[in-house]
Amino acid sequence: MYPVRRQISPHAAPLRRSMTDVEQRLWQALRARQLMGFKVRRQATIGPFIVDFLCIEARLVVELDGGQHDGERDSSRTDFLQAKGYRVLRFWNHEVVENFDGVTEAIAAALGEGRKTLTQPSPAKAGEG
Repeated sequence: MYPVRRQISPHAAPLRRSMTDVEQRLWQALRARQLMGFKVRRQATIGPFIVDFLCIEARLVVELDGGQHDGERDSSRTDFLQAKGYRVLRFWNHEVVENFDGVTEAIAAALGEGRKTLTQPSPAKAGEG
């Protein structure tokens, strides 16, 4: 399993310093536990990938896609992250600009789902009860 690396990838630090305007706008809504009290990291490293935003507690990855993204490569990246137990939300940059509230509501809903999954008791084993 590929854990989230605590150390900074040499590629992640420059990405944090050169965030796009859209990434910066969304970061302002996600940082400092502003969205439902969840801690979100930016430009986090998971295995061989650097994801735009990550909430470890909810196992949620948020990716922003612009013109530079490749659908096939993005799909294999999403498959990898999902295989490692992460849920992946993808938004086009123009969605963040044109429907910011809708994007943050979708992220909040996914975080809420993550919280429900984490707090549900595990099912009783057969023969118990």
